[in-house]
Amino acid sequence: MDRLASFGNDPFDKPPCRGCSSYLTEPYIKCAECGPSPFLLCLQCFTRGFEYKKHQSDHKYEIMTSDFPVLEPGWTAQEEMALLEAVMDCGFGNWLDVAYQMRTKTKEECESHYMKNFINNPLFSSTLLSLRKTKDSRFAEGAIPFKPTDDPPRPTFDSVLSRDMAGYMPARADFMEEFDNYAEWDLKDIDFVDDDSDILRALKLAVVDIYHSRLKERQRRKKIIRDHGLINLRKFQMLERCYPKEVQELYDVMRRFARVVGPTEHDKFIESHTLEFELRREIRRLQEYRKAGIKSFCSAKVYDRVKRMREEERRKRTMLCDVLQYIQDGRACQQWLSKQAAMSTGRRSAPPLNLTGLPGTEKLNEREKELCQVVRLVPGAYLEYKQALLNECRRQGGLRLAQARALIKIDVNKTRKIYDFLIKEGYITKA
Repeated sequence: MDRLASFGNDPFDKPPCRGCSSYLTEPYIKCAECGPSPFLLCLQCFTRGFEYKKHQSDHKYEIMTSDFPVLEPGWTAQEEMALLEAVMDCGFGNWLDVAYQMRTKTKEECESHYMKNFINNPLFSSTLLSLRKTKDSRFAEGAIPFKPTDDPPRPTFDSVLSRDMAGYMPARADFMEEFDNYAEWDLKDIDFVDDDSDILRALKLAVVDIYHSRLKERQRRKKIIRDHGLINLRKFQMLERCYPKEVQELYDVMRRFARVVGPTEHDKFIESHTLEFELRREIRRLQEYRKAGIKSFCSAKVYDRVKRMREEERRKRTMLCDVLQYIQDGRACQQWLSKQAAMSTGRRSAPPLNLTGLPGTEKLNEREKELCQVVRLVPGAYLEYKQALLNECRRQGGLRLAQARALIKIDVNKTRKIYDFLIKEGYITKA
């Protein structure tokens, strides 16, 4: 039964998914039997039957969504909440800004709808009462009973959903490209016949045993990926960004130990270190206040403001010393000016992408790995873009940069770097 979620539109306002700890986006699932605190699951964890403590996969559930009309047929509940928030943010009467923030309605639609339903409606309270009755009549009371599905999602090859799921096929519980994908090749020419010698038969059995051990390793890795919610790499990276930089480095180092413990224990370990880091930082701050003789938080705010001003003055003096040091050397002076210009714009180059463990890395040569690290592009996406450009180049006998940008819809600067690299390496030719 569709229900209006009790949280706002911002996914950060909702509790995370109990299965993969990612932020929830509508629609999502709420268990109707677990409580009193809501037990919420994203669709991916729900479809794979996630169970935790008292929660079972066959419990009754509710679909939490706000994609249904409330006051008018053309306005969903989510749009109603977005309109009210936009009016609060932009002010009553600034309908152009309200429409810009809404992005789904025009200026005239926002103004007429708000005036009709929220200003010039004297029976608004009775309207809400009738809406509640209408809603109750439209949707049956009670939660949806669990029914195992025989038709799981089947994302098509090279679709957005397939790339988000790293090529995982739920209907088969397999990946399009498995770990040790060519393990079966060692068995394709083996045939057991009656006239085999004992040594030859033992050798063939050894090859089969080796193949079984490789299959066990494949299943072990697949189980780790499922249990820890690593199928959707984008959601996993979003979860990592929630932690401070120091904790992100710890997360990256401790990821290899996730195979030893379960997902819940691993997440508790990371969360405990996050709490430890925050406590240590707060203790250092309080110790600094005590050392400076500060005994109230009001004085601490003044201290922090003065400290920032003092550090700014110190930075300016350091800049002046650098100028005096490099003023005699024209080249060094030019480098210093370029450095300060980059600092003033506030732009910093992103660190190279870590390709360790990403699917498709083993298919790249060293120069391609370096390109993916610099442009921060996962190997699987790079291989898809490369194949698309190669096919178009063979079809037309050459390829222009504008055609490459029309084929792959990513950042134009990344497209240019990929295009120039393929030209330089001789994979494609200019038209």
